[in-house]
Amino acid sequence: MIQAIAVILLILWLAGIITSYTLGGFIHILLVIAIVMFLVRIIQGRSL
Repeated sequence: MIQAIAVILLILWLAGIITSYTLGGFIHILLVIAIVMFLVRIIQGRSL
């Protein structure tokens, strides 16, 4: 679930870059959230 959300956020971020449509820092905040969620997923996967 977390990985799917991270992928969706990354796609939205890339779409924002490609179309040059940004809502201030919103797209970059989505990128940071996606990276954090991805890292949490990796860390949880290794601990199990």
